[in-house]
Amino acid sequence: MQSVWQTSLFKWLYTVVIISVVVLVYALPHRPLFRTSFSTVLESRDEQLLSAVIADDMQWRFPARDTVPEKFSVCIQAFEDRYFSLHPGVNPLSVYRALWQNITAGRRVSGASTITMQTVRLSEMNKPRTLFRKITETARALWLEQKHSKDEILAMYVSHAPFGGNVVGLDAAAWRYYRRPARELSWAENATLAVLPNAPSLIFPGRNKELLLKKRNHLLKRLYTLGRLDSLSYVLALKEPLPGKPYPLPQQAMHLLNRAVNEGYKGKRLTTTLDYHLQQQVK
Repeated sequence: MQSVWQTSLFKWLYTVVIISVVVLVYALPHRPLFRTSFSTVLESRDEQLLSAVIADDMQWRFPARDTVPEKFSVCIQAFEDRYFSLHPGVNPLSVYRALWQNITAGRRVSGASTITMQTVRLSEMNKPRTLFRKITETARALWLEQKHSKDEILAMYVSHAPFGGNVVGLDAAAWRYYRRPARELSWAENATLAVLPNAPSLIFPGRNKELLLKKRNHLLKRLYTLGRLDSLSYVLALKEPLPGKPYPLPQQAMHLLNRAVNEGYKGKRLTTTLDYHLQQQVK
């Protein structure tokens, strides 16, 4: 008897959610997603970081890029949303499974957020989760998919995702944890960073290393199973060490960075003609 009641309730809730989402897609005002401040970033001619100034909200958040490095793209999708390239912003099968699991358990035990939905949630500064907010989040995700390409949405997510402490976005995380650009990171390093946005306060590098290692290695195994890593690359990746506490960012050519801030380039990414290796020698 209880099973029949649960099934009927589930069907009713599923129908309500679908109808509500369709209505909200057309009814909600569609504003620009992100209105956040960025760090001012100074780069050499080969796009190596020379120096940076923290954003107004005291976050290390580098100006957003249009593209995501291939290795990190593979890692984040394998970990967060394997069907990102296929769904329209919402994965119906995941929603169905999550609703059923939550109803049968009598509590929230599973979510169904796609990368697109998580991007919307990040833009709302992680406001408290309610049923209505989940529905509006779903509606905005569908709208976002109509306005932007998958590559653009992934770049938005990667540029605004939390990576522990006051580190936001892949670019800042790569420099804070590995002291080099994201495009130069190994598979193991990319896998480590890919698991951080899921629980940045829990698995912050420098603490809870066993949990971080477990999550990273689980993702590496998934990449191996999916054929993204060969057996040798997989074994070598497992042996790579985890990052420790964040490194300080480079502070080279600070006079030029301060001038840029004072002349109206605050919050911008500035690529200069300076030679990175020469700056290393004269600092």
